[in-house]
Amino acid sequence: MDIIKIYDNSDKLYYIGGVVRDKLLGVESFDIDITCIGNAIEYCAKFGKVIQENPEFGTIRVEVDGRAVDFASTRSEVYEKKGHLPVVTKIGCTLKEDVMRRDFTINALAMNVSTGEIVDYTGGLKDLKNKKLRVLHDGSFVDDPTRIIRGLKFRVRFGFELEEHTRHLQEDYLKNINYDMSYKRVKKELIETFNLNSQHAFEIFVNEGIYKLVSPAEFKLPEVNIENLIKKYPVKNIWPVYVGLLPDLSRLEFTKEERKIIEDFRSIGSVKTDFEIYKAFDGLAAESILLYGIAKNMNAAVRYLDVLCGIKISLSGNDLLKLGIEPSPKYQEIFDYILREKLKNPALTHDDEIQLAKEYFTVN
Repeated sequence: MDIIKIYDNSDKLYYIGGVVRDKLLGVESFDIDITCIGNAIEYCAKFGKVIQENPEFGTIRVEVDGRAVDFASTRSEVYEKKGHLPVVTKIGCTLKEDVMRRDFTINALAMNVSTGEIVDYTGGLKDLKNKKLRVLHDGSFVDDPTRIIRGLKFRVRFGFELEEHTRHLQEDYLKNINYDMSYKRVKKELIETFNLNSQHAFEIFVNEGIYKLVSPAEFKLPEVNIENLIKKYPVKNIWPVYVGLLPDLSRLEFTKEERKIIEDFRSIGSVKTDFEIYKAFDGLAAESILLYGIAKNMNAAVRYLDVLCGIKISLSGNDLLKLGIEPSPKYQEIFDYILREKLKNPALTHDDEIQLAKEYFTVN
């Protein structure tokens, strides 16, 4: 049952949360979290090289067998400010107290590191078997609304459904959202969810009104299958292609790159001709072009991505200088003229472009 080799027979150490869930589901686990009954910083430093300590939360990161492992002290927490990070009230509590602060029963399972014994205080094993997502208490979403998005992620990753009472709690919360929440945490969950590139996730996100956690304005599901679109036109940043469609994104803090994707998409006006399409999309991130296609004009986006983006004029400013044309606003007119002609006939050579430039300059 070993997930990583830790030689300890004290019954103090337990794999907890996602790593146990994934082990029981037979899927790869991305993180290894181990809880120590008591003070992890004091007890777990002996297992390897200490990488990092966080006394406030009683956590320590240790290199074990060449792998970074996070050890957390058992702790209890309260949400003094709903929607924001909880406050630790006790470090070194019982294992049962520790698991009761978790989000869903399937993430509240613990497994003894030494014996492999499963400890289940919340009915997580039954919910895992029945593919149900169940919160641990009625105030769960009030305490931490990001659990709604996290639940969406688990539903899509594992094919689970919300348990009936949990579904009602979600519906009730989405009717009366407290927008004073940690949007840094909201964004993290959005990234993890939509980087899965799942149309099913987006349909649930919209149809169940989960999007209202971010954008209160009414939003309808686009007709385009975004998952298939991204499979055809792979992008560096998947999640903005989904979330960037929402009308109000003012609550989210974007990186410079993410902000440019959204702003570029929103700034593009109506385009009809190949020349207008090319001039509007040239130099933009593929994410912006896909967003434009989904929200405004898919034919134009596909036309650019399939055909027009591969067309480039080779004529340069130096070529125009050699023709005796002095630098002026005329240069842009010439470049645009050549581009129009090349969009009509992509087979034009460099010599053809020079000849066209001579003719245009002579006439104009």
